[in-house]
Amino acid sequence: METRLTFVGVIVLQAVLASGAVPPQVELLSVKKIWDQAPHNAFTDLARWNDQFYCAFREGRGHVSTDGKIRVLCSKDADAWTSTGLIAFDGYDLRDAHLSVTPDNRLMLLGGVAPRKKDGESAPTGSFAAFSKDGTDWTQPQIVVEPGRWLWCVTWHEGKAYGVSYPASQDPPDIDLLTSDDGLTYKTLVPKLYGVGWPNETTLRFDRSGICYALVRRDKQGDQPYSAVLGVSRGGYTQWQWHDLGPEFNGFGGPNLIQLPTGRWLAAGRMHQGGAHTALCYLDMTEHKMTKLLKLPSGGDTSYPGLLWHNNLLYLSYYSSHEGKTSIYVAKIKVTYP
Repeated sequence: METRLTFVGVIVLQAVLASGAVPPQVELLSVKKIWDQAPHNAFTDLARWNDQFYCAFREGRGHVSTDGKIRVLCSKDADAWTSTGLIAFDGYDLRDAHLSVTPDNRLMLLGGVAPRKKDGESAPTGSFAAFSKDGTDWTQPQIVVEPGRWLWCVTWHEGKAYGVSYPASQDPPDIDLLTSDDGLTYKTLVPKLYGVGWPNETTLRFDRSGICYALVRRDKQGDQPYSAVLGVSRGGYTQWQWHDLGPEFNGFGGPNLIQLPTGRWLAAGRMHQGGAHTALCYLDMTEHKMTKLLKLPSGGDTSYPGLLWHNNLLYLSYYSSHEGKTSIYVAKIKVTYP
């Protein structure tokens, strides 16, 4: 009887582990400030391309200013970083850098583009794209979504770029699913993908079986919920199921997510309990629940993490003002499962 019970216990444990219900243990190995040369340094992303690390982010006079440019850094080891590019667009404030690799192995930079006239003023925001074959020379930025709707981030899957646009003006608060064959010309795959509350910044990721997950930030609008939501879609990506992740993740700014080699998922973004900070979370795709695992050294004006898995470590870029000035940081994190 004892042997049988032990066997049953092992089966149950295996089932629990397979479902992803057991959160991982995370250990913060190091955090390093890698850039602080502009008055305001913010909105990061991280990529691994051609055996190098790349980190992209916005530089400007302030959080909202007319002079926004995108700085690109490169590193062999994620410790020593060198500037390899500064992308500017006359007449526009460039914002929220996102990096991806195209099917023909070019590095793609996507970001916000706002025709702002004065520092601090609101302006409709669209999206621009630029490409590089060597990580140093970049094509001239091209507007790919006109100001008024912001295509915030794209992910490539089976030769196509997928991303979600949201109103960056006075339009109704709903998001659209867009797709492109070349990263420049986009068509709407699903209009009004989701519109409960005020959804905006969205990151899409695809698992190994082709399921698409959408992690969506929502901001407060009246009495409507403003917790982050998780979208799930299989095949075709025209039908979606939505799951509220709970009030702990209200206004989850700069949402990002990554699937690890184990099949489990981690997410990161800005949380607010106990003061604004950047947090790493566990995202259970079976139960559709998110659990906070780690508060990064951060505070004040912070978040917009980039996530990258390499050589059995999680690399996380983010920005923060907890040391007095908004600066760019890269953390190395060990992830283990029981």
